[in-house]
Formats: sequence, structure tokens, C-alpha cells
Amino acid sequence: MYIHNLNPVLFDFGLLTIRWYSLAYIFGILIGWWLGKKIIKTKFDNINFGFDIKDFDNFITYLIISLLIGGRLGYVLFYNFGYYLSNPLAILKIWEGGMSFHGALIGIIIGTYWFSKKKNVPTFFLLDIVSYVAPIGIFFGRIANFINGELVGKTTDVFWGVIFPNVDNSSRHPSQLYEAFFEGIVLFIIMNLILFRKKYKTGNCSYMFLIVYGIFRIFSEFFREPDSQVGFIFGYVSMGMLLSLFMIFAGSILYLKKNDL
Repeated sequence: MYIHNLNPVLFDFGLLTIRWYSLAYIFGILIGWWLGKKIIKTKFDNINFGFDIKDFDNFITYLIISLLIGGRLGYVLFYNFGYYLSNPLAILKIWEGGMSFHGALIGIIIGTYWFSKKKNVPTFFLLDIVSYVAPIGIFFGRIANFINGELVGKTTDVFWGVIFPNVDNSSRHPSQLYEAFFEGIVLFIIMNLILFRKKYKTGNCSYMFLIVYGIFRIFSEFFREPDSQVGFIFGYVSMGMLLSLFMIFAGSILYLKKNDL
């Protein structure tokens, strides 16, 4: 059994504080940026719709803005709408925490669609690249969640349980690490297997990301405490499960449409 004593702050220079969570976003974006360009140059070198690799740098700016806005608004709408309805200015206080993966996903899809129409390139081409590199950012994000001692798991008596003193003295599942493994490492391996198939079709990574992430997220939610302000819906389903079910449904519809089934 491990007692969590990790400091969420890496360096504190007084006026400047560097947190692990911020670094997770930075490293996730930088590595995804680099790997995305590399994949375009190798896997999609013979694309015939004239995509300029330099435009990918501009695309990253769209993604960052879409991620932040979508993630924040998603948290406001899905997880704490009543509070922010009474305190609208608090929506701007991102530094106090409160981001939603599913909200960020919606924001990224909208931002990608907008950019693709502006540059006249297939939307699913860009979404496939995002889906391929996304597990990297998810991995870093979940590790940062663990370091922060947030999004803790349910109580357990397994020997690898973790005590989070900032929550209570109970042994809990390190659900953040479960998510880092499944939604980060395993999902990235699956995305590689899909992307590098000989008969790859544009859109495959996109719909499979929705389906597989949704499945992994629902599985992880069984070990994770629901957000206290939301609790369980219908007594059993967490908000994360519900939103992930919509992901699986959307991915399945895309799969059927792309394969003309």
C-alpha cells in the first residue's frame, strides 16, 4: 500500500509556479505536434489533396484554443452547471481547475472541422492525425491527475491501493494510473495497428478512437469515484460513463457509414 505524498508543484519561484499538470499539457501538445507532422510526412506523403505541412503548425493553434475552450465549457455544462450559473465569472478561472475530456473532444472536433473547411482538406484526415497522437496527451494528463491526487478511485483492499491523505485515510484504486495505461498506452498501440494497416481508409482512426476510448473510459469509471457534485445518474452510471456511451454510439455510426453497412 502506498501513501500518496507527491507535490503537484514542480518548482515554485514565488511569482511563477510550475505545476506537473501544466507540463502534462505542454509535453502532450509538443510531442503530438512533432509526431503528427512525422506521420503526415511518412504515412500520408502521397496524399493528393495538396495539404501543406506548414499548415499543420497553424492547425495546432486551432487545436490548443479548441481544447481549452471545449474542455472548460464541457466541465461547466456537464459537471457543475448550477455553480457556474450562479458564478459566471468563475468560468474564466481555469487556473482553479475544472476541465472535461469530453468537452475538449467536442471542441477539437469543431475546431478541426472549421480549419479543414478553411484549408479545403478532408476533415477526417486531420481528425485521424489527432486521434493517433491523442493517447500521448491523455497519458501525461492522467499521470498528472495522479500526482495531483485528484480524480481518485473507489476504496479497495488490493495490495496496490493508494491512500490519498488530501481525500481521506482509505486505501483506493489508483484509477488515474489505470486510465493512463488503457487510455494512453494501450490505446496508442491500437491506433498504431490501425493506422499502419495496408488497406487503411481515412476515418478509421477517428471512429475507432471514439469506440475504444469510450470502452476503456467506461471500464475505468468502475474503479473511479464519481464527481461529488454530480454523483451517479440513475444510481449506477457516472457522467463519464454516460458521455463515453455517446462516444461509442457516435463511433459506431461512423463505422457503419464509412463501411457502407
